[in-house]
Amino acid sequence: MDLSTLSNHLWESANILRGPVDAADFKTYIFPLLFFKRISDVYDEEIAIALQESEGDQEYAQFPENHRFQIPQECHWQDVRARTTNIGHALQSAMRGIEKANPETLHNIFGDAQWSNKERLSDNLLRDLIEHFSKLSLGNQHAEADILGQSYEYLIKKFADATNKKAGEFYTPRSVVTLMTRILAPQEGETIYDPACGTGGMLLEAIHHVRRSGGNVQMLLGRLFGQEKNLTTSAIARMNLFLHGTEDFRIERGDTLRFPAFYAGDNLATFDCVIANPPFSLQKWGEEVWESDPFGRNFAGLPPAKSGDFAWVQHMIKSMAPKTGRMAVVLPHGVLFRMAKEGKIRKHILGMDNLDAVIGLGSNLFYGTGLAACILVFRARKPKERRGQLLMIDASQVFKKGRAQNELLPEHVEQIYQWYANGQDVEGTARMVSLKEIAENDYNLNIPRYVEPVIEEETITVEEALTNLKSSLEVAYAAEDRLEKLLHKAGLMP
Repeated sequence: MDLSTLSNHLWESANILRGPVDAADFKTYIFPLLFFKRISDVYDEEIAIALQESEGDQEYAQFPENHRFQIPQECHWQDVRARTTNIGHALQSAMRGIEKANPETLHNIFGDAQWSNKERLSDNLLRDLIEHFSKLSLGNQHAEADILGQSYEYLIKKFADATNKKAGEFYTPRSVVTLMTRILAPQEGETIYDPACGTGGMLLEAIHHVRRSGGNVQMLLGRLFGQEKNLTTSAIARMNLFLHGTEDFRIERGDTLRFPAFYAGDNLATFDCVIANPPFSLQKWGEEVWESDPFGRNFAGLPPAKSGDFAWVQHMIKSMAPKTGRMAVVLPHGVLFRMAKEGKIRKHILGMDNLDAVIGLGSNLFYGTGLAACILVFRARKPKERRGQLLMIDASQVFKKGRAQNELLPEHVEQIYQWYANGQDVEGTARMVSLKEIAENDYNLNIPRYVEPVIEEETITVEEALTNLKSSLEVAYAAEDRLEKLLHKAGLMP
């Protein structure tokens, strides 16, 4: 099955839900169904292979050793498909049965959708949805993991487009993820950690980077770690990795800032690559816990209660491996210049000399906010030639303008990456700045303080200037006349 056929078919399943189900909730229902169908079809393939190996021995074919995941009786896709009434209840029972039969790998994998809510999901609607999925075989013979994984990512992107304002919670534009991953350059055998992993896109892009670089992705097995607070989103991330053919990983559900999931003895676990797009300026982020944080994550100071940006930064710095650690985090521009508590934290962090680069991105690239964001790049050990300074990059004008959303194209990613990798001054775009100069600016990292844009002077004749002035006056007078009429009409002008 080709990518286009599968992707379009999956998107059509969302159209069946349209109306009774809000677009923001499509993912809650579509992804669990897709995963349920996939593991059922793979299970059937495994049965067929085992029967062939054992010359038709049904008992042998059911042995757990012959299956990637266990599917108990009455919990298969076809069992639910055979139902004509109370289909939602049958779906819910089947999914819970599969989770219980695979406690180490599939606990809570299907999320918490209320399948038995007939006001939202009638038997007729669910029957149509199940029959739609049943038209395609999603076993390995018909849908390779790579194609299925790409279709899954396509669906995540489509859901993000459909729910722009709410999508920022679970989706980071893949071009931004690609840029961050190229900068960190994960290698085979290294550990990779995303403390706000959303749908798992950053972990997957790390795998793709290792593969593109000629590395052995099998050496990443057991080395991918993520934590996500939202149950549905964390389940989507796990399904995403499974459907891409990645089996050995750890994604935990939980509040990273209050209850970090990964430890090494009494300390936080540390990783070679730490990458994240945490929620911007999160309120009620856990200040009460951090006042006496047992992991020492307030080493640079306690962030303000109204913004958890520097809580994420300090958590991630603490999570970097002491020698090999590097880190990239997406944050709002306010972290570069806000003063008071954040100014003191910024001063302390700059004094550690592991902030390697600040990259300012264009506006309206991220779902849910039109604000421009920045990427902070840290290294536990900076190269000798970059110590005592950091690279400032103004990439605020590098994007393709879109109607609803701006976009970083591959050539934009390549350009920004080259500016970072070269580490050289580029007029109006990039500059290596000494920590001494930053200290003289009261540790303010606002990019325009250090990288002045190149302004192209436009020369016009006196005649052209007079024509422009006349035209502008005519427009102003016309606007004044319209305003006067509106004021008269509203009784606000005698």
